[in-house]
Amino acid sequence: MKTEYDDFILTKVRFAQSVGFECGELNSKLWPWQRDLVRLALRVGRFALFEECGLGKTFQQLEWAHQVSLHTGKPVLILCPLAVANQTHDEGHRFGYSVRIARDKSEVWEGINVCNYDRLHLLDPSVFGGVVLDESSILKSFEGKLRRDLTRAFSDIDFKLCCSATPAPNDFTELGQHAEFLGICTPSQMLATYFINDTFDTGTWRLKKHSVEAFWQWVGSWAACVRVPSDIGGDDTGYKLPPVDLVIHEVETQLETSIDTGELFANPVASATAMHANNRKTLVDRCARAAEIVNASSGPFVVWCETNDESDALARLIPDAVEVCGSQSSEVKEKNLDAFSTGAKRVIVTKPSIAGWGLNWQHCAQDIFVGLSHSFEKYYQAGKRIHRFGQTKPVTRHVVMTDCERHVFANIMKKNAKHETMHTLVKFTRHNISNAPKSVTMKTEITTETSDHWTAHNGDCVRVAKTFPSNSIGFSVFSPPFADLFTYSSDVQDMGNCGGMEEFMQQFGFLIDELTRVTMPGRECAVHCCDLLATKWKDGAIELKDFSTHIANEFRRRGWLFHSRITIWKSPVTEMQRTKAHGLLYKTLLSDSSDSRVGVPDYLLVFRKPGENPVPIKRTKSEFPLDAWQEIASPVWMTVDQTRVLNNYEEGREASDERHICPLQLDVIERALFLWSQPGDLVFSPFMGIGSEGFCSVKMGRKFVGAELKPSYFREAVANLKKAEGLKVDLFSRAA
Repeated sequence: MKTEYDDFILTKVRFAQSVGFECGELNSKLWPWQRDLVRLALRVGRFALFEECGLGKTFQQLEWAHQVSLHTGKPVLILCPLAVANQTHDEGHRFGYSVRIARDKSEVWEGINVCNYDRLHLLDPSVFGGVVLDESSILKSFEGKLRRDLTRAFSDIDFKLCCSATPAPNDFTELGQHAEFLGICTPSQMLATYFINDTFDTGTWRLKKHSVEAFWQWVGSWAACVRVPSDIGGDDTGYKLPPVDLVIHEVETQLETSIDTGELFANPVASATAMHANNRKTLVDRCARAAEIVNASSGPFVVWCETNDESDALARLIPDAVEVCGSQSSEVKEKNLDAFSTGAKRVIVTKPSIAGWGLNWQHCAQDIFVGLSHSFEKYYQAGKRIHRFGQTKPVTRHVVMTDCERHVFANIMKKNAKHETMHTLVKFTRHNISNAPKSVTMKTEITTETSDHWTAHNGDCVRVAKTFPSNSIGFSVFSPPFADLFTYSSDVQDMGNCGGMEEFMQQFGFLIDELTRVTMPGRECAVHCCDLLATKWKDGAIELKDFSTHIANEFRRRGWLFHSRITIWKSPVTEMQRTKAHGLLYKTLLSDSSDSRVGVPDYLLVFRKPGENPVPIKRTKSEFPLDAWQEIASPVWMTVDQTRVLNNYEEGREASDERHICPLQLDVIERALFLWSQPGDLVFSPFMGIGSEGFCSVKMGRKFVGAELKPSYFREAVANLKKAEGLKVDLFSRAA
């Protein structure tokens, strides 16, 4: 029978909720595979089309906009980069759509409206029934304020479509910003669910190994990825890209030695500052080399550069070039871009940041990059203006760079080789088009191993606890998953698989309710935890998240008494070495000590179930000497050996899993067991892990019952429980 807990678990499934509709007939000029994608995007309502350049995204977004306008009875807006509005307008009329370019709110009509991004502030977003972001990777390129403006402006609109070529490989920031614009989740929620940062380095996040499949399945619930039509059952005829002949022209830097750089020799892996300095010194030589190549050629040519000085120099050196630069008005930029697009000008000189998105220049088969940036996306998108489906000629690409840019170019090529990463989405695109049900990893059955001294359950801890008799547990001790910090398995029931503190506490509450039922009156539950560091990258600011107080409040809210808070001292030096936390660095103290902070201790929070203890825990002086009691009675345990943990080596680690990174210290478990349990008591750990609490309980003459969701941890816990049988522990040889 389905329970309230089952209903809650299903809310944790990270699939985008459909808000769209089933449409009727679509434009017959669309290819069948294009119609499939449009239907999918309309059905979901808030969707992204990540398609290779030249697959007809403009046609698809026009049909999507047309259908949304019919469904809502409201105008629909297509926002696009500079000069792309005219292309979209013309293509719309070619396919039979009524499309207008709206430069401000007075020009908006009830059908499809097209506008440049830079005119967003002149529109009233509330009048639109749907919005399309053409070349939506611009979400990442925009400065934070403009990106927030876009997200905020259309937050109340149900129908949203993002269209872009495949985002940069492993650029999870861009995917998070797409999800935020579409209203799926915030980037921080995405990070909390699927990513891990072992070292609290605010700039380094990686997919949890077991979450790779789940992450791309989640993205696939609100996005489609298509490289070629055959990816989703279409015909690839006409969709074969011609080869690219890449020609490197290297200009040697003329560095003075230590006077300029402080180094004896020029460093080929220079800093960004040094690289820009070298580029300024070689500007004349690089631009002259590029101009020589372009002037000696025939046919259209795109010249990409990075700085205004390069743009000015190239425009002077290439007589038949038109320049598009940032200082020009929007009208002049559009006029000059059109001059090249229509063939009125043979050569265009501009930056990827200005014209690197959306424009179709298949009439040109030659381009040249004069200098590079670290952005793979700029290089990729700029190159796709000419190397896209519809290009019939082999493409020649020149790169003029200094020897100090070798590592930059090598990094771009490395990212290009990783471009297949996003294509994991392809299989989910095919799956979603078929409207097949999505799969969810969830282990509801319970596997049990037992002996005379212990019982170990492989299953969800709440489901396991539901099988216990009421008032049967003498003491519980455990370390729960630290909210959204670590996740140990791909099972949706895993409490580490939560989207943040609020969701974690909701699920944790179900466990507390079961602990309330199964614990003997007047007995304790001890919870090991620490406060968590919020990061600027995930949380918006660097501060402490008061995890311990959240736990205490949840226990008290559910009827428990807050019995003790024990602070467990930890070395700030060890924490600094492990985490490289900015606030613990000595150089931070010297540069601005207002940014310095103290180390983060562990806590043992102890809660007491109301009522009279039916079996008092009595001690003798020989069992519990006075000096030992004085040590343990201290509110700060200074002598806990942080390295004394139940090692799991590789046994509890699977290829797709994270290792067990925070086993509870054995000193803490043993002290808690001596204080709040006695031989013969049944001790419970709902997060058994590799069996630390059980190992100590069995050695100390208690009976133990534990729950562990992850099979590999369960197997290791069983092995450790077997080892514990027959062993004895002497707490006080270490306590004082």
